Amino acid sequence: MTRLHAFTDDALADHDAVGLTKEIQSGRISATEAVEAAIARLERVATELNGLAHPAFERARTDATEARGGYFSGVPTLVKDNADLAGVPTQHGSDAFDGTPKPADGDFARMYQATGLVPLGKSQLSEWGFSASAEHPRLGPVRNPWDQSVTAGASSSGSAAFVAAGAVPIAHANDGGGSIRIPASACGLVGLKPTRNRIAQDKMMRDMPVRIVADGVVTRSVRDTAAFFREAEKVYRNLKLAPVGDITHAGPKRLRIAFTTDSVGRSASPEVAELTRKTAVLLEELGHHVEEIEPPVPDYFADDFLLYWSLLSFFIVRTGKRTYGRSWDRSKLDNLTLGLAKHCQRNLHKVPLATARIAASRHISARFHRKYDVVLTPTVAHETPRIGHLDPTNSMDEIIERLMAWVAFTPLQNATGDPAISLPLATTASGLPQGMMFGAGRGREAALLELAFELEEARPFAKIHQA
Repeated sequence: MTRLHAFTDDALADHDAVGLTKEIQSGRISATEAVEAAIARLERVATELNGLAHPAFERARTDATEARGGYFSGVPTLVKDNADLAGVPTQHGSDAFDGTPKPADGDFARMYQATGLVPLGKSQLSEWGFSASAEHPRLGPVRNPWDQSVTAGASSSGSAAFVAAGAVPIAHANDGGGSIRIPASACGLVGLKPTRNRIAQDKMMRDMPVRIVADGVVTRSVRDTAAFFREAEKVYRNLKLAPVGDITHAGPKRLRIAFTTDSVGRSASPEVAELTRKTAVLLEELGHHVEEIEPPVPDYFADDFLLYWSLLSFFIVRTGKRTYGRSWDRSKLDNLTLGLAKHCQRNLHKVPLATARIAASRHISARFHRKYDVVLTPTVAHETPRIGHLDPTNSMDEIIERLMAWVAFTPLQNATGDPAISLPLATTASGLPQGMMFGAGRGREAALLELAFELEEARPFAKIHQA
C-alpha cells in the first residue's frame, strides 16, 4: 500500500479549515500565503492522484489579494467540475463535448465563495457523476491517496483525494446517490449530505423531477463540516427547514439509534458488518439506545432508483447536442452513461411509477424516524475496490452489478431527501478507511453533527500523515 500526501511545514501545516481560518484572522499567515501553499501542494500530488480537472491558480492568487468577506476568508478550496465557476469550463467529467469558460458563477459557487472560500480550480468526477469510481478511458483514474491502487470513490473523487492528501482543507462535493459519502468513506473524511434544498444549487440540479442531488463539502474534521453549514445558511437560508445553527460540540440527548448491515438484496461483507457492529457497541457505551433492525427500505427501491438514475442519463444523451452544441459526440460517452440511457429507454413505461415511488419514499422515512432518531449502516458494503473494478469500458451489466454491490446503502437518503453523514470511524484489515453512515429525519443535520462530534472525540479519526 503506497500512501501519498502533501502535508509539510508550510503555511497550511496540518490545519483543518477552521484552524486555517483562525491563522488568517489572527494575522499569523496571510490569505496569499495560504493560497500559495495550497497551489504548491496541489502541484506536488496532482499528477499521481489525477483529480484536478481545471486549475485556476491565477484567479485564486487575485482573489487572495482582494478583501473578501465571509468567515472562511482566504481559505483555499476546490469546486467540483459539475458546478459553474466563472472563467472555467464545466465539463462534467466527460469528453463528449468541448466545454468553454463560464461567463458567471452558478448559484452554488456564488454562495460557496460568499463564505470566503477561495477556489484554486475544479476537481474531477466520474462522467456526469454516474459511477462511484472516476476511471476515465482517456483521462485515467482518480487515485486514492491512502493507496494509489484503489479508487478515491466518486463522484466527488478529486475533491476527496485532495482533501485527504492535505492539498486543501475543504472542498466542494455533491451527492446524487452517495457521491459525498462514498468518497468520504474511501478517503477517510467527513461527508455530510444535507437535507434536500438546504444548500443553493445550480439550475441543472434544481430541474430534476425528484431533486436527488444535494451539495456540500468533504472535510477532515467534524468542526469544518459544521462550520461550513453554519456559514452557508448565513448566505442562503431555506425557511422551510429548521436551521442547522452553530454546532460546536456533542449534544446531551441520548438517541434512539437503529442499525442494520443489510440493504435491499445486498449485505455488507463480513469485515464491514463486523466494523459496523463495533460502531453500534461504541454507541451503546456512550449511552445511546441501539437496536438492530431489518432494512427500512421497500423491496422495489433498488430497481426504482436505478431506473430513475437511468432517466437522468437518458435525458443527457438525448439532449446533448441541444445543450452542449455542435461539439457534442455521443460516441465519446462511456459504457456506463450509454448503458444507463439504454436501460431507461427499454423501461420507459415503468418510469412514471418508479419516479412516483421515489418521491413518496419520504413518507416511509418520516414514519421510520418517528420511532428512531438515527439509523446506522456502513457507508459502503465492502472495502474500497481496486482501480479497474468499476472500469467504465466494461460491460454495462458488470458495472451495474459491481456498483450496486458496493453502494447498496447510500441512495436511500437521496430518494427521501433526508440528511446522512459518513464518518471515518473504522479501518479495514488492509489499512484502508471505512466509513460509517448515520441518517436522520428531514432537517435534522444538527442532531447528526452533535453525534458526529461525540464520535470523533470518542474515536479520533485517522489522518494520512499520522497513520
